[in-house]
Amino acid sequence: MKKVLIPTKLNTIARDMLTSHGSYEVVQDEAADFSSLAAQHSDAYALVVRSEKVTPEIIDAMPALKVVIRAGAGYNTIDTKYARSKGIDVMNTPGANANAVAEEVIALMLADARHVIPSDASTRAGKWEKKNFMGKEITGKTIGIVGFGAIGQLVAKRLSGFEVSVLAYDPFLSAERAKELGADSATLEEIFEQCDYVSLHMPENDETRGIINQSLLARMKNGATLINCARAGIINEDDLRALKADKGLRFLNDVYAKDAAGDKSVADIADIMVPHLGASTAEANFNAAHRSASQLIDYDDKGIASYVVNRDIPEGLDRAYSELAFMLAHLCRSIAGDHKKMKLIETSFYGNLKSYADWLLVQIVAALSDDFDRTQGFDAAVAYLKEMGVEYFNRETDISKGYENSMTVDVTTSVDAAHFQRISVRGTVTEGNMMISRINDFEKLYFEPVGAAVLFIYKDRPGVIGVIGNALAEAGINIDDMRNPHDPSGENSLALMKVNKAVDCEIVDKISAQIDALHASCVNF
Repeated sequence: MKKVLIPTKLNTIARDMLTSHGSYEVVQDEAADFSSLAAQHSDAYALVVRSEKVTPEIIDAMPALKVVIRAGAGYNTIDTKYARSKGIDVMNTPGANANAVAEEVIALMLADARHVIPSDASTRAGKWEKKNFMGKEITGKTIGIVGFGAIGQLVAKRLSGFEVSVLAYDPFLSAERAKELGADSATLEEIFEQCDYVSLHMPENDETRGIINQSLLARMKNGATLINCARAGIINEDDLRALKADKGLRFLNDVYAKDAAGDKSVADIADIMVPHLGASTAEANFNAAHRSASQLIDYDDKGIASYVVNRDIPEGLDRAYSELAFMLAHLCRSIAGDHKKMKLIETSFYGNLKSYADWLLVQIVAALSDDFDRTQGFDAAVAYLKEMGVEYFNRETDISKGYENSMTVDVTTSVDAAHFQRISVRGTVTEGNMMISRINDFEKLYFEPVGAAVLFIYKDRPGVIGVIGNALAEAGINIDDMRNPHDPSGENSLALMKVNKAVDCEIVDKISAQIDALHASCVNF
């Protein structure tokens, strides 16, 4: 019998399913100290948690532990790297809480629009301040949803009865798929400029941290409402604080830097703040519990590990190739621009890399979407692509080309309703270093994707490199490395320059105008 420890308040369906399976002994105790439980049950094979912190100390207390399941989506409370070092798989149950969070967004919108919280307090105090609580209706408004994954899609669905217009931003979502889900695809800037309500549903990572900043907040309509039931770090609180009063913005919040009692940094700017209640429904608890048990059973009985979030590099694959797949896709995304909607991903894996195609696809999808974690599995990547309406095709490769261990990533995006853009990049690993060997028709680059870079495509003519170099120098930016090939026609040239620090988009746009560039972008590898 395999012992399963559940040290949290979780619906008993998990315990019942595992017990009835016949292979598990379940210990569930929500009252006892977690550390004490871990020490008492050092022989536990699996651990199912909600928001409990699974630290190295907890892991070390259970040397027989092989699986940790987070009954929910976020797993930032689990030391996944330490777990991996101990051979422990960590799984989550994405989507189990999605409806609960979506309904919370609607609840916050209605509570704020109709002043439910202050009017309740006023009336209980014996007052009759009806004139002070003039509200507004959600019907007919324009709602922006930033991040259109499972939760964002459900928010749109739940809002459909209010006859609202929904604008959705997700760099990985095709315009056609957005339409199918009741929304119009839009850029971040369009959402913040046009919407009466903006609801945030993106993860917090290096790409999204502080992304809701002065630039976007200043675009909001006077009196518009910002709702954050995602992660605290995606909002620059100081920028919101500086603009909120002047623009009459409303801010409804459910997430914090730390889930614990104590002062909250947004207390002075939040019009409604609740203690991270997004997943706190009986139904979400049931769903998460049910998913936890079924995933553990499938993991043991069928070897299904789709929801493992701390996978290591497969045996036999050089880690550099995993990073290369991520960087090639990241380059495609940078060239396309975040506002372009993905339509198709095509890959080619040569040499020994063919046998690792499934793993490498995960890295590619993670680079193209902030919503997908690169530690998930192939099945999860395929399911995510299907959900987003993006096609995927892995091509058979021709060994006669002699590319050995290299890979090609092609990404097709929609420019507008009638036009598409295809970006193709190839790379390999040489002497342990990643190398980009081709971008579209520009061959033999051998450029290392590390640090910051700028990329320009322009009609070939003398003097252009000097203009670019002078403009960068004026901005205090030094060129560390450069490639400047022509395309096969000889008409166009590519200037790919590694620079000593990240370049502001404004500088890139200025240079682009000076050289009349066909394309210009900045890339941070």
